[in-house]
Amino acid sequence: MLSVPLTGDAFLYGLGIAASVVCGATGVLEASRKQIDLFGAIMAGIAASLGGGTVRDLLLDRPVFWISDQLYLVATISAAVVTFFIARHRRISGKLFLIPDAIGLALFTVVGTHIALSFQLPWLIASLMGVITGVFGGLLRDVLTNEVPLVFTSELYATASWLGALVLIVLQQGLGMDSISTSFIAMTVVILVRLAAIRWRITLPRLTTDD
Repeated sequence: MLSVPLTGDAFLYGLGIAASVVCGATGVLEASRKQIDLFGAIMAGIAASLGGGTVRDLLLDRPVFWISDQLYLVATISAAVVTFFIARHRRISGKLFLIPDAIGLALFTVVGTHIALSFQLPWLIASLMGVITGVFGGLLRDVLTNEVPLVFTSELYATASWLGALVLIVLQQGLGMDSISTSFIAMTVVILVRLAAIRWRITLPRLTTDD
């Protein structure tokens, strides 16, 4: 049976479900260039949506979130299937992928950071857990579809996630703001930094060789 927690932060839970839907869809959009079948699309969606949180939970030695509550998995698969059939019958611009991907990055960054903070982790570790939650799913998606991971080559991606995680921690632990306000502010930071980096092609210095 599907289970919706009766206790805990309902707002954070809703963010997690929303992130699963968004990343399940973006996983399919990104993988659609490979002309994969329905099963491949679902696997790409699952990797993008659930991969980062899985790694986070294993590192924190907590029950893996989508195994404890299969609503995350159902939401992800549903979003992947719907997106697959839409993409089959309607051409979707590659640029359209970037906006929902930024939203998914922001959602999962915030969720991961909140979970890490609930374990009373130091601010640096908590922020990195937010980054892992936000970016690792996309890395797995790109590996599965034989692409160079977006996080290693694209305009500010993990950096945007990290900035958002740090903003959340400063506002919540440093200034004592409530979790809902800090979540919206942090998500806004991630989305704006990511989209601004895409718009103006802002990147970190890259490793190059004479060869």
